[in-house]
Amino acid sequence: MSPFFVMSLLFGLIFGQTASLCAPSEYTIHVEKRECAYCLAINTTICAGFCMTRDSNGKKLLLKSALSQNVCTYKEMLYRTALIPGCPHHTIPYYSYPVAVSCKCGKCNTDYSDCVRDRVRTNYCTKPQKLCNL
Repeated sequence: MSPFFVMSLLFGLIFGQTASLCAPSEYTIHVEKRECAYCLAINTTICAGFCMTRDSNGKKLLLKSALSQNVCTYKEMLYRTALIPGCPHHTIPYYSYPVAVSCKCGKCNTDYSDCVRDRVRTNYCTKPQKLCNL
């Protein structure tokens, strides 16, 4: 092996996490309630991007906790609340949603993140749309 290859490999292992491309990204959430007249399109930020992951060839020799893969997840977030227009008085017209302030590569926390992408779910409106820019 050449010295350049060895140095590149060591550099990648040591600084691989900092080379990850995980950052807040613009995203539109579509929210509607059956009782309300409108669908609300909310512009927010989510964590998205690439995180360096190491997958071992010796999977049967290691504990499952050693095989966890890093995902792009929230480092700091805040919640905002939007008012869904066209709701009758007996309906709660508010929807709270997360806003990514900063992101990190780490284990996915199911307390506040959807760690599995659902292929059936869609993100669109079936009712007339109102735009919410907060």
